[in-house]
Amino acid sequence: MSLDGWVRVAATSELLPGETRVAWDGDTPILVVNFDGRFYALEDRCTHEDYELSAGPFDPADGTIECMLHGARFDVRDGRPQCGPAYVPVRTFSVRVEDGAVWTRDDR
Repeated sequence: MSLDGWVRVAATSELLPGETRVAWDGDTPILVVNFDGRFYALEDRCTHEDYELSAGPFDPADGTIECMLHGARFDVRDGRPQCGPAYVPVRTFSVRVEDGAVWTRDDR
């Protein structure tokens, strides 16, 4: 379901701290992460080899997600790479919490 271009990801009670969920805005997969009670959204695509970041582990201690393919890590707050082989940031997207639900959108 979408509302004014926003895509519903999950109820806030369904996306607890440390958990992730993938939502689709058209053809764009968006990985939404609950990091310490705050929600962040980034494109579910490693900038090194175009692999799904959602397949890799999220580290709730430092707020990074690791690409399973070659081990690149990205900060979920701003998409910046934390180590090679990725050197280009992952695109981030807007997130809003409204009426007990988490929403995101591809706002390019």
